[in-house]
Amino acid sequence: MTPQIERYALVTGASSGIGRATALAFAQVGIHLALVSRTQSMLETVAAEVTQYGVKVRCYPMDLLQLEHVRPAIAAIVADFGPIDILVNNAGMGYTGAIATTPLADWQRVLDLNLTSVFQCIQGILPSMRERRRGTIINVSSIAGQQVFPDWGAYCVSKFGLVALSKTLAAEERAHGIRVVTVSPGSVNTALWDTDTVHADFDRSQMLTPTIVAQSILHAATMPEYAVIEELTLMPNAGTF
Repeated sequence: MTPQIERYALVTGASSGIGRATALAFAQVGIHLALVSRTQSMLETVAAEVTQYGVKVRCYPMDLLQLEHVRPAIAAIVADFGPIDILVNNAGMGYTGAIATTPLADWQRVLDLNLTSVFQCIQGILPSMRERRRGTIINVSSIAGQQVFPDWGAYCVSKFGLVALSKTLAAEERAHGIRVVTVSPGSVNTALWDTDTVHADFDRSQMLTPTIVAQSILHAATMPEYAVIEELTLMPNAGTF
């Protein structure tokens, strides 16, 4: 009987929503987890949920908006937890507001979290993946990275940028044995809709669930190494909102 390969994943935004659901989905198939989010207590709650599946799990509280610390912090996680096979860049924020009236500070915050922090996480993980000539980087984008929505300008720009980052990274790292996946969900029923930066009144009962998105992420992460799902668009059957 062939022994099971030990796999290690790092998930950002792991304390709730898609990140939490992805952590649970990974744990259920035996993938060990490094959980990253801002709040220690919320991470520990998720860690307690996933340990029932017998995987190793560690919590790493981190504010990804402190950009200068992200790259070395990710590298330190690799040194502490073990070589990371799968990086899921899931952390992000929503933002609504017309471009004409969006404050520069708000614009910068959205780009910093949704795009630049991902860039820094990638730079922190790449040396280890290149050394081992294997690894999968999954960037959670959005349907807003494929089509624009009025009053979602900063968010759309950040997600279009994330798609471009993913495609460029894939072209550069393919020769190093590294796969890059972009997962672009439509509306997902998460706490994003409850944040003070999002003002939208949609029927959340018709949205995707975090669990459904997580299953798609798991599927992409566990493809045979000679194959890659480069782009995955997952929509509610009701369409866009």
